[in-house]
Amino acid sequence: MGAICIGVLGVIGLIALAVVWSGYNRLVRLNELADNGFSDINVYCKRRYDLIPNLIAVAKKYMAHESGTLEAVIQARNQAQGALQGAAVKPSDAGAVQAFVGAEQTLTGTLGRMFALAEDYPDLKANTNMLKIQDELSNTEDGIARARETYNNQVTNFNIHRKSIPTVIYASMVGFATDRDLLEFDDQAQIEHAPDVGAIFDS
Repeated sequence: MGAICIGVLGVIGLIALAVVWSGYNRLVRLNELADNGFSDINVYCKRRYDLIPNLIAVAKKYMAHESGTLEAVIQARNQAQGALQGAAVKPSDAGAVQAFVGAEQTLTGTLGRMFALAEDYPDLKANTNMLKIQDELSNTEDGIARARETYNNQVTNFNIHRKSIPTVIYASMVGFATDRDLLEFDDQAQIEHAPDVGAIFDS
């Protein structure tokens, strides 16, 4: 009887080990997918940050009296670039992700103010270089929105699995003690659709 009990316990132990191993491997895989998703955001945001100095260089030729606004855009761009670098090192770091979100919101706000002022400069809106930049920037914004949606879906999948039974029982013991943060903004609709550069310069 004792041998049977030991055998049964051994089988149960092996099954439990297999369940934990399978769950752990899935956690790792989902975590890596989320990291890879953030790398796509990183690529698009870098492209956006590279375009902004060109945008400002053209705008300065027509908006000399709006130097404060243009400088604010550059400062916000530099802060967002630094925050992105911090978040890209470890996308699972909640503090780094929130710093990036805050910097992006600030940048979007300053760009929105600049584009609103640009409405009063028809020659700027008709400038060939500006039209090219605005087209590239608009496409990049669309890419960021798509990448962010994909990333949030991947993070959600990770969080759901981490909190599921039996994974939640051992997740903290294998290095996954907390959920990952979604990329959420105070004004999600505004961030996803603004600045609508194409609409502004086509009007």
